Amino acid sequence: MTTAGTPHAGLCRYDGRRTVVTGAASGIGAELVSQLHQLGAHVVGLDRVEPAGDVDEFHPIDLADPPSIDRAVKAIFPGRVDALFNVAGVSSGIGDPELVVAINFLGLRHLTEALLPSMPAGSAIANVSSLAAAAYLENVETTSGLLNTESVTAGLQWCRAHPEALADGGYRLSKEAIILYGMVNAGRLALHGIRINCTAPGVTETPILDQLRSSYGQRFLDDIPKPLGRVASPAEQAAPLVFLNSPAAGYVSGQVLWVDGGNIAVRTAATLANGPRAWPA
Repeated sequence: MTTAGTPHAGLCRYDGRRTVVTGAASGIGAELVSQLHQLGAHVVGLDRVEPAGDVDEFHPIDLADPPSIDRAVKAIFPGRVDALFNVAGVSSGIGDPELVVAINFLGLRHLTEALLPSMPAGSAIANVSSLAAAAYLENVETTSGLLNTESVTAGLQWCRAHPEALADGGYRLSKEAIILYGMVNAGRLALHGIRINCTAPGVTETPILDQLRSSYGQRFLDDIPKPLGRVASPAEQAAPLVFLNSPAAGYVSGQVLWVDGGNIAVRTAATLANGPRAWPA
């Protein structure tokens, strides 16, 4: 058992570390900023609007606009980035599949690659995918086409050439690409001492839910299985991100952490015809 006085108690501290958080003004990003601040981090917030508090620096960014991303990167330099948290995202509820892919994946990738020169050995990247990407391995042949593009412009050109891949709104595709991006680059980044992981949240009470309610109705959200009987809070999604970019996860890289309240586990168990029996209810 560890206690507050042992070295293990500091494994999730961020003292002296410069962190960058996208989507810092609301939802999971805002909660993450608060948790990092409490853990001693120097927090650089990126968003379209300025966060209400707890950031040490703020730089505006539009992840759908490469020049905007480049301006934010220039403002972050000089100085190192010890932890990058790519949290910003939109749902298919906005009704623009290409914009969904641009913000959720292509802009994320552009920002990440631009910041890598400022990330020393021992730094880490945590991205936010989604439970909607649960079938990422089944769809890898399609998603790899987007993944293999080299820029935001090329990615959008690929989307226009493959409208069937975005037929369901682009959200699933963008979130599957995030998972594969981490896995494909884990080895390359490991050569530089950098880790990369992602979380995949289940239904969480954030502004994205309002987009989904407006577009698909409350029934759409109610029909998503929630084994714990409720949706997640932003704080419950921020804490795993804090863990993944902390020294406590120092040997974890290339992984996806399903923060879904047991959704995938229950679905998997249902496919086991003669598998282990669950505990009695």
